[in-house]
Amino acid sequence: MALRQLRYEGDPILRKKSREVKEINDRIKTLIEDMIDTMYKEEGVGLAAPQVGILKRIAVIDIGKGPIRLINPEIVSGEGEEIDVEGCLSIPGKNGKVKRPKKVKVKYIDLEGNEKYIEGEGLLARALCHEIDHLNGILFIDKVINEE
Repeated sequence: MALRQLRYEGDPILRKKSREVKEINDRIKTLIEDMIDTMYKEEGVGLAAPQVGILKRIAVIDIGKGPIRLINPEIVSGEGEEIDVEGCLSIPGKNGKVKRPKKVKVKYIDLEGNEKYIEGEGLLARALCHEIDHLNGILFIDKVINEE
């Protein structure tokens, strides 16, 4: 596979809403595998397609249990709340405290086109929310809590 060039804060593509994936073809599968390789090289726990310049609703996540490939992910429910520190591969050197749901349920499409659900808690819930925000043009810095 190949590494993709990351986009950084200030790049207008990071502020655009990504388009739904209508067809899962070889180009989409290659993009997903390239995103996983790029995420590992950059030592991230997640990566969304806009971060490599592609406005498609695709995200990959690995919190240490192997890669999760998400096509057209959407949060269907969330519960509780948790404040923790986040960073982002597209905003190197910055981090901040962000309030997220403690637990989320996400609907997505897998590589075979099947509708699936994933439930995440803690870091996985945070990563799911963070990457889905990217697909909507939202960066974690938009949600940082200023503590007095």
